[in-house]
Amino acid sequence: MARMFGTDGVRGVAGSELTIELAMKLGQAGAYVLTKEKSHQPTIIVGCDTRISGGMLANALMAGICSVGANAVYAGVLPTPAVAYLTRKHKVDAGVVISASHNPMEFNGIKFFNGEGYKLSDALEDEIEELIKNEMKDVTMPIGSGVGRVEYRFDMREEYVDFIEKCVPVDLKDMKIVVDCAEGASHYTSVKVLRDLGADVVAIHTSPDGTNINANCGSTHMEELRARVVYEKADVGLAFDGDADRMLAVDECGEVVDGDQLMSICGNYMKQKGTLKKNTIVATVMSNLGMFLMGEREGIHIEKTKVGDRYVLENMLENGYNIGGEQSGHIIFLDENTTGDGLLSALHLLQVMTETKKKLSELASIMEVLPQALVNAKVPNHKKEHFEEYAEIAEAIAEVEAKFAGEGRVLIRPSGTEPLVRVMIEGKDQQLIESEAQKLAELISSIML
Repeated sequence: MARMFGTDGVRGVAGSELTIELAMKLGQAGAYVLTKEKSHQPTIIVGCDTRISGGMLANALMAGICSVGANAVYAGVLPTPAVAYLTRKHKVDAGVVISASHNPMEFNGIKFFNGEGYKLSDALEDEIEELIKNEMKDVTMPIGSGVGRVEYRFDMREEYVDFIEKCVPVDLKDMKIVVDCAEGASHYTSVKVLRDLGADVVAIHTSPDGTNINANCGSTHMEELRARVVYEKADVGLAFDGDADRMLAVDECGEVVDGDQLMSICGNYMKQKGTLKKNTIVATVMSNLGMFLMGEREGIHIEKTKVGDRYVLENMLENGYNIGGEQSGHIIFLDENTTGDGLLSALHLLQVMTETKKKLSELASIMEVLPQALVNAKVPNHKKEHFEEYAEIAEAIAEVEAKFAGEGRVLIRPSGTEPLVRVMIEGKDQQLIESEAQKLAELISSIML
């Protein structure tokens, strides 16, 4: 049986894969595992993004939490990083976010934070999963006054707004910013913060209806934002995803500035200010080769991890680094928050722009983005980890690697959150790498379906 937890919690189509029964069991097992050492009655903060299934799953999850004797505080629609922050601030025992991040609205997910606001280790997730598989064996369910309570605290988003505004001292009164909130969790918080800091804000996709989250908008669909920045003659565009833990930018010419470029801009600025710990940025194996070349030129060490912000974070904590992230715009500024925070990333970028008085296009030129082709091969979830076990696929991958040896690289990996195998090829000829990536992805799909 495939592992229940992916790289970012438990994900699936709400109602069929991620059922209310599973949500309740995750509430029970998660609350038990994360709070069993506590001598007091534990409390867990729960937040969600704007998708229609959020309320359904939140109520099931909180029923599970209360059934093992823990209290639940329901904070409503909040960005993922807000839940991480509030968990720390209120010194509660855990936090849970119900979100499928950048995925289409029919998907949803459940991810846990421990009491310090960090995502769980593989070992803790395995313990939760084992408890569910064993049907909560040996766990006594309280009755009477031992049952937990649900408290509703929709005012908590203001605490996150106040926190973010104090994190990065930046005056935005001379800036025009187009912000795309993806009809998601940042539709209030990001617009409020940017306006409070003085920016002239053009806000788009801020009317979530439960079914339009990430639909042709946000950080995975940036065409409209790119056009709008140019039309508005704005200084910058900011695109969040559904749960606002990632952010991608658009420069004044309408060009996308990705996570690798954002880390390069902010990391270089931090190095100049003497705040880049150990002169290191933590990236992943999927980061563009151009970022590693930038690091060599600027004297910045680029540490490389497996794909997934959790592995970036583990490396940062283990080695004392303070900035790291992914090309997708999931960036962790560890001095201020414990997880990727799109709004925090935006403010750090805006701080560099205001203090250097440089346009974003100029700042982004610190890193040359080398041609990269990424094609997804659709495969069944339970097979995606085993693609290399198919001889024909292994041979095809070896052939492509030989073709690009010395002039690029080939990276094939299963998605941590979706039923996909991702095929990434980097090289000098865009047309060639796209053609080879497409052929390889089609082969993988045809053999594994």
